[in-house]
Order: sequence, then structure tokens, then C-alpha cells
Amino acid sequence: MEEQEFYAKRAPEDWLEALAPLGTDAHKPFLETAPYLIVVFAEKYVKDAAGKKLKNYYVTESAGIATGFLLAALNNAGLATLTHTPSPMHFLNEILQRPSTKKPLMIVVVGLPAENACVPDISRKELSEIASFEV
Repeated sequence: MEEQEFYAKRAPEDWLEALAPLGTDAHKPFLETAPYLIVVFAEKYVKDAAGKKLKNYYVTESAGIATGFLLAALNNAGLATLTHTPSPMHFLNEILQRPSTKKPLMIVVVGLPAENACVPDISRKELSEIASFEV
């Protein structure tokens, strides 16, 4: 339902144009057929015994690094993965009964690729376009 709403009403036109070559739209059958969906949450703060907020630092960076390691490990185990970031994601808190102190960052779809799976033909930037090295 969130996907339908996003693509039909909230997605900016330039976003839809950027996704068009990838064949991405509101139809996400992999969410129903994949054997595993891992939801990655960020915990920006915790509360101590007295109810005082204790801030966690570098949450998004740490969750991103940890997710990268997870993706590499799953790939090494012979599994296919796909990161999915529906917008908005707060519905995941309710579905998974997670407190509002935890912010969903992404869904990692895990399983074996479908026989007819097609990876979009995308290119990566050359190393010289994203990095410079000085001797």
C-alpha cells in the first residue's frame, strides 16, 4: 500500500525518470516471495532506568557499515540480496512492534534469485571520477 501511494502520488517526476531504466515501479513481488526480509533499524537514543535519554552517536554510519558487512557475508554464502527503502518506512515499526525510538533504515531482501531474474545493465563511475590520489 505504501508503495502504491508513493509511486502514484508522492514520488517526484525526476525520481520516477531516474528509476525508469531500472524497471522499478510500485510492483514489488520479491517482498512476498523472498524467504527472508531483514529490517535494519537505527537506534538514535536509549532511555536509562530513570527515563533520561542517552544519545547514540554515528548511528546511521554504523548501521550502514554493518549492513555492508551483512550483504557481503550473504553474498559469500551464495545468496542474493536487494536493499529496499520504501518511503515512508514508519509503518515497519507498527508491523514489527518496534518502539518509535528505533528508525527503520532499509529492508534487506534475501534469498536465491528467481530463474528469470534480470539485473539492470548499469555502469559504475570510473575510479578517477570519484577519487584522487596524491603521491
